[in-house]
Amino acid sequence: MKVGVVQFASVLDKAANLARLVELVDAAAEQGADLVIAPEVAMHDLGPAELDLASVAESLDGRFVAGVAEVAKRRAVTVLAGMLELAEGRDVYNTVVALGPDGSLIGRYRKQHLFDAFGWKESDRLLQGDPEDRLTFPVGDVTVGVMTCYDVRFPELGRALVDDGAELIAIPSAWVAGPRKLEQWRALTTARAIENVCYVAGAVQTPPTYAGGSIVVDPWGEVLASLDEAEGIAIAEVSAGRVAECRQKMPSLQNRRWKVSPR
Repeated sequence: MKVGVVQFASVLDKAANLARLVELVDAAAEQGADLVIAPEVAMHDLGPAELDLASVAESLDGRFVAGVAEVAKRRAVTVLAGMLELAEGRDVYNTVVALGPDGSLIGRYRKQHLFDAFGWKESDRLLQGDPEDRLTFPVGDVTVGVMTCYDVRFPELGRALVDDGAELIAIPSAWVAGPRKLEQWRALTTARAIENVCYVAGAVQTPPTYAGGSIVVDPWGEVLASLDEAEGIAIAEVSAGRVAECRQKMPSLQNRRWKVSPR
């Protein structure tokens, strides 16, 4: 199947962000994508620290998910996109939703590792997801697992997703720009692919706040498609057969001595 990573910057206007996302999903579908991965918080940027995220967050039956579901169904593609999810009370999660080609909600993943670095303090504004609450699902012959942005720095989650059956790890991201940050992003996504002998596909928001650099890496560490800083789409073909071939040649998942506890 073909995976497309779409790269754009969300703003503080939910309607504008949804409209742009729909345009990019349409364009990716035109290029043959079966799975379209949009960035973290594509629904609404995190904005300044004083912004009350509960005032812009939505439930899973809100307008954003409905809009993504509509384009997924119209184009018969699976779409992953980041949002701010309003939970009980005024609590907010940094969530990725997966919408199937029939428009149904496949599931949601709540970011586990909140970005408390480089002057950011996501834990002051967001709740952490449950480490046992992971998301994997099939698209064609490939099983997809989901993590979000900062999660990529924690190899345990990638290994847990692979133990859950993932052959492609999708990473919606708003990778904060800064010195060597783009190089770190490329190194980390490639490392997660090589160590787990799986594909990695990351969709990133664009500069100036974020770094861009959306990427698709194969299980051998080869970059199949990538973007620089500009808004755009990158498409790559992936297959379960390629994962099986690489895992046969490099059986590191079988040779390891430490196991991730099953959920």
